[in-house]
Amino acid sequence: MELWVLILGFFAGAYMAWNIGANDVANGMASPVGAKAITLRQALIIGAILDFSGAVLLGAHVTSTITKGIIDLEAVSFAPQVLMLGFLAALLSASFWVFVSTWCQYPVSTTHSIVGALIGVGLMEGGLRAIHWGKLGFIVMSWIVSPVFAGVVAFLIFVSIRRLILRSYDVFDQTVKWSPLFGGITFFVVLVSIFLGTSFGARFKYVASVGVLVALIVAISVGFAIQIWAKRMLKAGTKTGNPAEDVFRKLQIFTACYVAFAHGANDVANAVGPLAAIYAIYKTGMITSKTVVPFWMLAIGGGFIALGVFMWGHKVIETVGHKITELNNTRGYAVDFGTATSVLVASKLGLPVSTTHAAVGAVVGVGLAGGMAAVDLGVVWRIISYWVATIPLSAIPAMIIFKLLKFIFL
Repeated sequence: MELWVLILGFFAGAYMAWNIGANDVANGMASPVGAKAITLRQALIIGAILDFSGAVLLGAHVTSTITKGIIDLEAVSFAPQVLMLGFLAALLSASFWVFVSTWCQYPVSTTHSIVGALIGVGLMEGGLRAIHWGKLGFIVMSWIVSPVFAGVVAFLIFVSIRRLILRSYDVFDQTVKWSPLFGGITFFVVLVSIFLGTSFGARFKYVASVGVLVALIVAISVGFAIQIWAKRMLKAGTKTGNPAEDVFRKLQIFTACYVAFAHGANDVANAVGPLAAIYAIYKTGMITSKTVVPFWMLAIGGGFIALGVFMWGHKVIETVGHKITELNNTRGYAVDFGTATSVLVASKLGLPVSTTHAAVGAVVGVGLAGGMAAVDLGVVWRIISYWVATIPLSAIPAMIIFKLLKFIFL
């Protein structure tokens, strides 16, 4: 029985990874496509490569908790074989929901999908006492925190660019003057997020203040380099007819690449984490609170995420990049900066965040800078309805699948 569950677990984990790539590539690549900084084909290639690289190089090698803090394993005693079936049911249910959402071209949180499925498994096996309800409360809070935080940051960044550069008398001089500031801040945010709280940063064993100081020095240096580069590039002539759009086009691509890389590193665990737990129970016959994720499993997960990006990534990119509001390079830069910054700051403050929700919130925030009429509220409300439906529509199928698996195997 255990071998069959393990084999099915590999198929389910691969299917979940494929769905993660198909739905979540829009987090980083929707705005540069919407702003025409890169083509859809370029976005899919870049997204696939960086998602795979992030998963393999910085993917979670140890799952923080195999049940994501949702199921209380102390309150409910799971037999190892039953927990294997529970993880398999959770993977299948979460995959189906993300697949349906991608088919309908709506972005959803893949993390919340797997959490919802685990809630279903916990309720089926141990009833209400099996669930950490406080954790669920944080998830509900994230439906508000993530998009609002990112939307406010993106709104303020775009309004600043518009006031300091776009509406100035000399856009050329103001672009050369202020683009180093925005570029330096961008590099600072990216470097801090890499240096602090990641397996990469932990290798250097420095205190947090040193990591921030190094990021600050590099960011200032990059800011000066951007000023020299921008002046030379703009003197050679603009490609878009607007100096600011030319400069922010490059910054936007850089930020979008970072979001794609970070996504691969963070979200591959949603697919391989439950699979690693099934594999560990198969190997040891025991349940442990933490599970080591083998490197080859991260590589396979990253590979299927990349495949999902290639095959279906265009669906949700179309919604986030084109249907919510109109984007150009300065707006797209503000979106990507708002997404990356809000995820970084909120994570460090211990607030629950979803990259998907942050990306959508940032697009709405930039759109609102042009007034309510600039945002298609119908699309926004349909996206929010998918977010709210994610927990119950992942949990209920998980309960049914879990029941069927127990009937078949036990």
